[in-house]
Amino acid sequence: MTIEKNVQDGIEVLRLSGWLDTQSCPQLEAEISLLGENVCTLVLDCSGLEYISSGGLRLIVAAYKQMKGALTLRHVSDEIMGVIRMTGLDRRLHFE
Repeated sequence: MTIEKNVQDGIEVLRLSGWLDTQSCPQLEAEISLLGENVCTLVLDCSGLEYISSGGLRLIVAAYKQMKGALTLRHVSDEIMGVIRMTGLDRRLHFE
């Protein structure tokens, strides 16, 4: 997985490409743990995300809690949205 980072006006956008699975979760977890106090919103741009595992979903939930709900998923594919819907997370998370 690759992660491109862009920060502007307190919003951090992480563009994810590839697979978010047990092997790549530590990479995203490390990026999220580095969020500074001046970051008030986290956006995960999923336009390049091809697959998400249960570990990836757990990481997104943890990020949602860390950001106190100020987390948005952007450009989620139909396949990944289907997985999110099966878990019921679509009723908790914010999407663009």
